[in-house]
Amino acid sequence: MSSTNDPMTNPDENEALRSTHVEIDGVRLKLAKPYVAPGRWIGQAEIFQQLLACWISLDEADLPLTPRLIGAPGVGKTQLAIAAAKAQRRPLFIYQCTADTRPEDLLVTPVLSQNGNIAYHASPLVTAMICGGVCVLDEGNRMNEKSWASLAPLLDNRRYVESIVAGITIDAHSEFRAAVTMNQDESTFEIPDYIMSRLQPTLPVGFPNKQDEMAILQYHLPFAEPEMLAMTVEFLQRSHQLKLEFSPRDGINLLRYALKRISQNPDHPVSRDIAWQEALQSCLGDEALDLEQLSQRKSRTLGGDAVPLGLADLFFDPDDPMHPDRDDDDDDEDFHV
Repeated sequence: MSSTNDPMTNPDENEALRSTHVEIDGVRLKLAKPYVAPGRWIGQAEIFQQLLACWISLDEADLPLTPRLIGAPGVGKTQLAIAAAKAQRRPLFIYQCTADTRPEDLLVTPVLSQNGNIAYHASPLVTAMICGGVCVLDEGNRMNEKSWASLAPLLDNRRYVESIVAGITIDAHSEFRAAVTMNQDESTFEIPDYIMSRLQPTLPVGFPNKQDEMAILQYHLPFAEPEMLAMTVEFLQRSHQLKLEFSPRDGINLLRYALKRISQNPDHPVSRDIAWQEALQSCLGDEALDLEQLSQRKSRTLGGDAVPLGLADLFFDPDDPMHPDRDDDDDDEDFHV
């Protein structure tokens, strides 16, 4: 499908990966290390194929896309990108975006070396650009506009970044690929339109179905008993039905804690049900003990069936005769009787 060479069989790229430093325009850069970990994606095959399609290059004139993977925290957006990079045998680099990320953090950072000289360290993003790897900008919508602006030329057909700190321009390798994960919550920045137009397409990552969720938990916790796995999956599936955002990551964490509590004292083992309930409460809070009540409370918080208030409601009681929206029909009937 792709007209480009396999990045792991290109001698120049292998040399770049083996190197710890490169020199660009007379400036020596220390490269970041790639992220190495198992990268299996379970279920939701369509979203996996969609991400791989974004990275296809059909022609020398065709550029890869930089998609944004959106979804609730813990659904596996980063794992999806890791698995896609592994499937394409590309070196993977992950940059964790935060609210205080600066442009130099994203690109090249000056570091004072032991001999008093300035050393320049390439970020995971720049290292991926140089090596022809994949960079995942994790939780990209936690990053401010100034940092995003430094990436604008990289995300369009120019495919380069400018490091003001090092005074160099760095071109992206033809095999460089990227993706941005974004959580759907309130503790994020609004990304400017000129950046959003460069992060296309949008790939929503949803919650897995029952069979996939069981497979995910079994993959991460192969030592867990079937009964404990079943309890956790039933809880997660019920939360998905109620539109609550308890994720597979939450299930893995609470099950890990429950299993640790059970194994803590072999002479007096804790009941599985008690350990699971304790883990649920400790990991996800008291509100997770009653999903239906939590769902109703969330619905009321988001508006629910509440009647919206008008401007007049801020100044008048509902029964005040001066209320502009007060219905006077009943009063008129009483007056004419």
